[in-house]
Amino acid sequence: MTKKLFVKTYGCQMNVYDSERMAEIMGEQGFRATETPEDADMILLNTCHIREKAAEKVYSELGRYRNLKAQNPKLVIGVAGCVAQAEGEEILRRQSLVDIVVGPQSYHRLPELTRQVESGKKAVDTDFPWESKFAELPQRQALKKDPAAFLTVQEGCDKFCSFCVVPYTRGAEASRPVPEVVREAQTLVEHGVRDITLLGQNVNTYHGKNHDGKDWSLAKLIWELSKINGLERIRFTTSHPIDMTDDLIAAHGECEKLMPYLHLPVQAGSDQVLKRMGRKHTVNAYRKIIEKLRRARPDIALSGDFIVGFPEETDADFEATLELVREIQYSHAYSFKYSPRPGTPAATRKQVPEAIKTERLQRLQELLTEQQQDAQQAMVGEVVTVLMERTGRKPKQMVGKSEYRHTVHVENCTMQIGDMAEIKILAATANSLAGAIAA
Repeated sequence: MTKKLFVKTYGCQMNVYDSERMAEIMGEQGFRATETPEDADMILLNTCHIREKAAEKVYSELGRYRNLKAQNPKLVIGVAGCVAQAEGEEILRRQSLVDIVVGPQSYHRLPELTRQVESGKKAVDTDFPWESKFAELPQRQALKKDPAAFLTVQEGCDKFCSFCVVPYTRGAEASRPVPEVVREAQTLVEHGVRDITLLGQNVNTYHGKNHDGKDWSLAKLIWELSKINGLERIRFTTSHPIDMTDDLIAAHGECEKLMPYLHLPVQAGSDQVLKRMGRKHTVNAYRKIIEKLRRARPDIALSGDFIVGFPEETDADFEATLELVREIQYSHAYSFKYSPRPGTPAATRKQVPEAIKTERLQRLQELLTEQQQDAQQAMVGEVVTVLMERTGRKPKQMVGKSEYRHTVHVENCTMQIGDMAEIKILAATANSLAGAIAA
């Protein structure tokens, strides 16, 4: 009898990828996806530890499942991902209804852990195993008929920024072998995928080995993937400025399948703050990278990350961040107030008062919103290529992504999901564009 699996995903795109892989693993064990926890025989929470109070949000979510567990004692509840890695057995102590705790490097062992639970034992696996989990994962499946997909090529981080827990929850930097990545990409394309985003905590540190044992750069991998017939678009995220190599920058201008969009976090516009963050790059070095990118691909759309109110950040430091934002002109950006992470060096430094952080974040977000709106409005009258990804809310409306990663609503469209078309942009809002098929 088919069992049902409910997966709830928190956080980053890599967690989205991991959730898909967990569903594929359990699919081989007879589980099929369900959209509601009430229908499930197994519930998995794939968690993220980046944001403030991440663990508490997970415990709160688990509390909602208490009645479901009482009604169905055989219901298996698991916590996966970075909170699982960070909290470990503490999760079992705080929430007795949890059966499985598994870290992001060990989820390929879910079938084994599930059998352990069925035998009456709790299961915890937060090791960093020596073998690659990817070698143990099943072949990619067409879980959803989506024309766009994520593909993890690199995991972990060796940067140890003073505010970040990723090195402790995802482990050291590691890259998947080239043939393994190419094979997975080919399988995705065979299932109808036309747009692949390569993922990594520091994806541009990619150094996977090819058949001959030599390390390949991310740029070389992108060129290899571009040879796959049917793969129309390649993107990658998230990058670190110190790893934006010249060959990767050149690929933006030379590789037709590499899209003109780049997410390149700078975090702050002050060298003093960057030094305390342990970012290993300067503001001027970041500027030079942007200059090179725009020379290689003048129409490239840039996105970034910013942390406001980092410990000891002064008014002058914050003004330097605003000045950098005005100079770069982002088409999109993410910004957050700094929140301490236990065990990280920054958590022990002198903190900026909450009221000041709030006021600074508001000012920064107003500027970023203005830039995003300007970037959206600048697209009106332009023709972009849109990959149709889903049906819209209105009759004969399709929604897709442009090469610049804009969300585009297309009216009176008879095209199907997975089709691509030239679309003339007729109107813009803060978060999306509207257009019609170009004559």
